[in-house]
Parts: sequence; structure tokens; C-alpha cells
Amino acid sequence: MTTNTSTNTNTNLSAKFTLNGALWVVQVLGGCFFAGSGFGKVLLADGALYESAPRAVAWYAAVPQPLIVFIGVAEVLGGIGLILPALTRIRPVLTPLAGLGLAVTMLLAAVFHVVRGEYELVPANIVLGGIAALVAAGRRNVRPVAPGRLTTPRLLGSAAVMAVMILLVFAPTWYTMTHAQF
Repeated sequence: MTTNTSTNTNTNLSAKFTLNGALWVVQVLGGCFFAGSGFGKVLLADGALYESAPRAVAWYAAVPQPLIVFIGVAEVLGGIGLILPALTRIRPVLTPLAGLGLAVTMLLAAVFHVVRGEYELVPANIVLGGIAALVAAGRRNVRPVAPGRLTTPRLLGSAAVMAVMILLVFAPTWYTMTHAQF
């Protein structure tokens, strides 16, 4: 009996770690995508970039510049919010809230594209909204992250994540947006 219980406990722990690991993968990939996509929109605060942007993304012409920048800021903060609060364990309740906010943003984007007849863009909004909703539900109900104290390893881990995001997400987005010919 003891061996059976031990085996069941190990199996249950393995399943929990697998689910937790899967949520982390989705959080990091989704967070990086949303942060990068949002950063591209934030860069449109530059008038010259905003003027040339509709040649690359048609719907930008239908939206005022301040709204695009606002959406970008929301996506950057949401993307970071999918990762850092859970990673640092400081206010980890912000992670599911970031997921919920991004899911709502993607729902609104899908409605916007349907109204404009841009049906080919809707599946991406649905997939991205689903990813954000998965993180929100997963971290709220299934595998929440317990709050904790900020420790040096958590702080260093968060700094490393931000450095990686700067190098692999923000810098390439900035370079592409400022050096590409649309």
C-alpha cells in the first residue's frame, strides 16, 4: 500500500509539474509575442513611422495614432505581466489579470477586423486570445502561483528575463521598424 501511495504521489507530482511547465512555456512565448507586437505599436508614436505604417499593416490607417500607441502600451505591459509577477512571486495575481486583459484585447481586435471585413486576420486574434485566456484560467484556477518574498535569485531571474526580452524581442522590433522600407 505504501508503495502504491508513493507511486500515485509521484505520478500526481509529475502531472502537476508537466502542467505547470506547459503553462510557463505558454506564458513566456505569449508574453514575448505580445510584448514585441505591442512594442512595434508603441514605436508608432514617431510620426514618420506612423505615416509609413499603413503600407505594411492596412488597419493602421483606420485607427488614430494615439489609440494604436495605447494598444501597444497595453500589449507590452500585458506581455510582461504574463511573466514577471509569477516569476518574482510578487503579486502573482497580476499574471491571470494580464492574461484576461490580453484576451479581451484580442476579442475586441477580432470584432474590429470582422467589422472591417478583414476575416483573414481573425484566426490570429482567436489563437492569441485563446493563449491569453489559457494563461488567465491556468494561473487563476488550475496552477496558481503562490505569492512570496522577493529573493535575490528571483530578482536575478527577472532581470535575466527582461534582458532576454530586450535583446530578442524589443531590439529586433525596434531595428526592423526603424530600418525597414515599407
